[in-house]
Amino acid sequence: MRYCIEFLIIYQIVYFCLMIRRADISDLKLLQEIGQKTFDDTFGGTCTKEDMKGVLALYFNDEQCASELQDESDNFFFLEEKDIVKGYMRINSKHVCPLERWSGIKSVELVRFYFLREYHGTGAADVLMDFAFQFARDSGYEMMYLSVWEYNFRARGFYEKHGFVNSGVENDFPLGSTPQTDLWFVKDLRGE
Repeated sequence: MRYCIEFLIIYQIVYFCLMIRRADISDLKLLQEIGQKTFDDTFGGTCTKEDMKGVLALYFNDEQCASELQDESDNFFFLEEKDIVKGYMRINSKHVCPLERWSGIKSVELVRFYFLREYHGTGAADVLMDFAFQFARDSGYEMMYLSVWEYNFRARGFYEKHGFVNSGVENDFPLGSTPQTDLWFVKDLRGE
């Protein structure tokens, strides 16, 4: 799917074309590269280097990434401009929402949503988030949920801007031996 956006800037037209594409097994190395880079950029200063090394090895090893890319309930999408990947997301329908209040609603988890640091604040993430909502609705889901680190205020603000609500429920998300707490955020997709 291709999104082309035009901006009028004082008598000049700046034109760029963003492409969102679903990842497949041929994207294994790309997923590992952008996954490790964005995860380390986000959490690198919040745990020991040894813990980060272990977490990256756990989540982004060949076997783990290949399994996820080939799983029909896992959906990875890259956002690109001129063949340059700016960010990616992972939407997973494998699990039922762990929040009891929403357990009866057909839901999907936004497991990962990361952009390279140089593309923060460019609007590209807004495009990918809009695509995430449309993908979920088109797939018959009524709610999307995600887990976000309690101290990642930039991400929390971004999710709130896009209609996610903090459920008030916490979950442990340790990075190796470093304890961390995430918050479950939810977004009702019905009626939009």
